[in-house]
Amino acid sequence: MILAIDPGNIQSAYVLTTDELAIKDKGKVENEALLEKIYKVADFHVEELHAAIEMVACYGMAVGKEIFDTCVMIGRIVQVLDDLDIPYTYIFRKDEKITLCNSMKAKDANIRQALIDRFAQHDFKNGKGTKANPDTFYGFKADIWAAMAVAVTYHDLYLKGENENGKQN
Repeated sequence: MILAIDPGNIQSAYVLTTDELAIKDKGKVENEALLEKIYKVADFHVEELHAAIEMVACYGMAVGKEIFDTCVMIGRIVQVLDDLDIPYTYIFRKDEKITLCNSMKAKDANIRQALIDRFAQHDFKNGKGTKANPDTFYGFKADIWAAMAVAVTYHDLYLKGENENGKQN
């Protein structure tokens, strides 16, 4: 199982998938609720669980309080994972862009479309489908897409073995 997290300063998004990327759970929740979710997921899947966390990176621009608060949240997530002996890997945005779009110039819309192209079954426009006929990404919104990109990048780089030099924590 892969628990992919897109951390935020107030809320964080997550996607729980099988190792084959079948989506089991998803959401965007308050940070305290995410920490509780990690404990609950660990109760059922601790032996097979891998965590992948989108990590903040410096690109030379000034950042504000939100970024530092997000870094604190990443530390809190890592502490919970360490306490539960769940292995984790940091996934950087640049790795998502290269893995999913083969370009560092990719934007959020490009990443989203790459996910739709790869996983949608019938709604190739937005991958969601309808309530009566849901597709793979039914119920996805905002940062949940980013969490899915983290899961797919982790899968492709570490589980499929495409990055043999990748360091896993």
